[in-house]
Amino acid sequence: MLESQELGARVAAKLKEECESRGFDYIFKASFDKANRTSIHSERGPGLERGLEWLASIREGVGVRVTTDIHEPCQAEPCARVVDMLQIPAFLCRQTDLLVAAAKTGKPLNIKKAQFLAPEDMASVVEKCREAGASDVTLCERGTAFGYHRLVVDFRSLLVMRGLGCRVMFDATHSIQQPGGLGSASGGDRRFVLPLARAALAIGVDALFMEVHPDPENAKSDGPNMVPLGKIGWLLDQIREADSLSRDRLGFASLDW
Repeated sequence: MLESQELGARVAAKLKEECESRGFDYIFKASFDKANRTSIHSERGPGLERGLEWLASIREGVGVRVTTDIHEPCQAEPCARVVDMLQIPAFLCRQTDLLVAAAKTGKPLNIKKAQFLAPEDMASVVEKCREAGASDVTLCERGTAFGYHRLVVDFRSLLVMRGLGCRVMFDATHSIQQPGGLGSASGGDRRFVLPLARAALAIGVDALFMEVHPDPENAKSDGPNMVPLGKIGWLLDQIREADSLSRDRLGFASLDW
C-alpha cells in the first residue's frame, strides 16, 4: 500500500540500486487502494487521484517503471496513463469487465491467480484478455487457499501457467500470508519467503514479486509478510545464486517428455 510518496520513493530507490547492481530488472509496485482489507476499519491508501500523483512522481523522480492494481473497469484508463503495467488482483481475476478494460489500454498485464482457482483455470482468464487485445500477459502464482488461515503453494502451477503461453511470476510474500490469521487482519511468516522463492527459481520463473518495507512491524498493510528493507541486499544475493543455477543447469522445466 502507498503509505506516503516519500516512503514509496525511498523503497523504490533502494530496490532499484540493489537490483541493478545484481543485473536484475525492477518494477516498483504499490496500491493506491487496498480494497480487500480484512476489516472495514483498516487503512486503504491515498485513493485513485492522489495515488496516481504519487506513482507518477516516484516513476519520474526515481527513474523506475511502476505498476499498481485496479479494482474497477473505470480505473483502467486513468491508471494506464501513469503506470507501465496494470495488475489484476487475485480475487478479481475472473471479472470479465475488469480484464477487458485493462486489456484495451494496451498496457502489459500482471494477473494474480486467484487463491480458489486451479492453474489450468487461468486459461479462460488469458483468453478474455487476448480477445480484448492484450498481447503481453504475465500470470502470478500466490498460493492456494485451503482454509484455516493458510495458503499452500503447488509449484506445478508454474509449469501449467507457462503452458498457457504466458510469462510466470511467483509472489514470494503473499504466498506466506495467513489470511485473516490475526482476526481483524491477515498474518504471515516471513521466514518462508526465501525457501519458497528458491523453490520457484529452481523450476524457473520470469519474475519474483516481493513486498519490502523499512519497518514491517509497523507497516499499514501486510507487515508480517514483508521483507525488511535492510535485508533486501542479502536476500537478492540468495536469489541471484538460485536463479543462476536454474538458468545455467536446468532451464525452465517442460511438461513434454
